[in-house]
Amino acid sequence: MKKTVLFAAVAALSVAALAGYRASPYVGALSADAKTGRILFEENADAPAYPASVTKLMTLLLVLEDVEAGKYSLSDSVVATEDATRLSEPSWVDLRPGEKISVDDLLTALMVKSANDAAVALGINSAGSFDAFVARMNSRAAELGMTRTKYYNPNGLPPVSHANGRTRKYPWKSFNVTSCRDQLKLALELVKRPQVFKYTSLKIGAVTDGRGQKLSFVNHNNVMVKNKQKVINPDGSEAVDGLKTGYIDAGGSSIVLTGKRGAARAVVVVLGSNTAKERDTSAAHLLTDALSALSW
Repeated sequence: MKKTVLFAAVAALSVAALAGYRASPYVGALSADAKTGRILFEENADAPAYPASVTKLMTLLLVLEDVEAGKYSLSDSVVATEDATRLSEPSWVDLRPGEKISVDDLLTALMVKSANDAAVALGINSAGSFDAFVARMNSRAAELGMTRTKYYNPNGLPPVSHANGRTRKYPWKSFNVTSCRDQLKLALELVKRPQVFKYTSLKIGAVTDGRGQKLSFVNHNNVMVKNKQKVINPDGSEAVDGLKTGYIDAGGSSIVLTGKRGAARAVVVVLGSNTAKERDTSAAHLLTDALSALSW
């Protein structure tokens, strides 16, 4: 009887510990002018949240910075290591050790399919090892003033996953953690680069995998791909062209959304929604309001 009570107490504590990382309609949210960084709306913008696959925005930034620096090109091949599979799970492109896939295709898979193995492969190719890339992620976050962010991996997976009917334990000791204000700082750095939208604006991505097979997949950004959720400008054009969604059980659904209306661009961050519907509805409303304010 005592053991039952103890286990129940531990379970209750575990639920309570996770409860702060997902909420209805969200843990935190904000919107801002992408050109100036001026905040248009914020609620709990500094609250800690688990970014899940929104993590991949930092992976994208570092790889694009490598390309800008001439370290390698988008057409160069990445050789997948065992870690690309060992430290990943679906959603992925199912890379196998020794297979080659271009940086360009990996970035497409990273942003459109949210491929976890693509994130690991790109990170190891960039920095030489998994740990070295994670260190670089945290260093770049510090440079951007992301004081409430800590990365443990480049794909956003939790330390223990129960997805797809299988339990997986990973070597990192904790969840990646961030805040809305920190994700805004990262997004503002990303949207300076037109090449970002080559990947984030794709509704359907197509790549050639490591076995020479053609793969295609639909973007996870519902506000961009689902007709009833799209943000439409007065001239009939679609506003949204990025950036990234994320989900894990412990942290709920999150998104960093961006869109433009004429010369105006806004960024919206919504972290820790209990459901994808709440996340998408909140983000779409915030983006619509922000674009209306900026294009007034």
